[in-house]
Amino acid sequence: MSIVSETLNSANAAATSSDRIVIDGLDHRFGESVHAASNVSLTFAPGEFVSIVGPSGCGKTTVLNLLAGLIKVQTGTLSIFGKPPKAGRHDVAYMLARDCLFPWLTAERNAEFGAEIRGMDRAKRKSRARELLEAVGLKGFEESYPKALSHGMRQRVALARTFCLESPLLLMDEPFGALDAQTKLQLEEVLLSLWMKERRNVVFITHDLAEAITLSDRVIVMSSRPGRVIADIPIDLPRPRSVSALQKDPAYHRLYAQVWEQLEMGLKS
Repeated sequence: MSIVSETLNSANAAATSSDRIVIDGLDHRFGESVHAASNVSLTFAPGEFVSIVGPSGCGKTTVLNLLAGLIKVQTGTLSIFGKPPKAGRHDVAYMLARDCLFPWLTAERNAEFGAEIRGMDRAKRKSRARELLEAVGLKGFEESYPKALSHGMRQRVALARTFCLESPLLLMDEPFGALDAQTKLQLEEVLLSLWMKERRNVVFITHDLAEAITLSDRVIVMSSRPGRVIADIPIDLPRPRSVSALQKDPAYHRLYAQVWEQLEMGLKS
């Protein structure tokens, strides 16, 4: 067993309901015709980075929206740090595939906007926003407006905004899915660096198996609709990780093959 597995197992054993995220027997339908998720049960230990992969329409984003409290639980239970999900709670942050920046605000003002809405002290949020913009590689662009930034740069601002919220749970729905391959790899490195410093819980949705393996402690594989959990694969790769170095690691390629095999099974089920 690797150090990563031992650490995660210890964290799971020591964690209580007040510091875990628990999904138990989740079942969700949209109307009469769409059965989105079926009997989904998952537990996330404190500080885990977990990716969910599966075919389009398998309920990945539905699970995320339920955790965010954007849609109501129909069957089963969800608990986030001992409390049921609720829209607008301050311990959850949600990052989407689109940056959703306000065009009339600078990069710095966009990065601090969510923290401002949540009532963070002005001096603290400005300092934190500048610190995060530097961390994501945008030092010198604090006063730039979105129209002057590339797509990748805008998504860097969105990443800074998400971390500026200081929420212990980050929900990320394909945040790098629309980026070119090189920019995506760069932002994966940035996300890993930020996460390693703060070790927040992350639930990350992606169609990119390489991305899921590179970033995660565990990869959850879901079947075709109605989405069921068909595999929960620990990623026993040592941290800190280098996105580029992993491409030469045989262990990485074995894990990729394992996840791909499970995904193929899910497509047939």
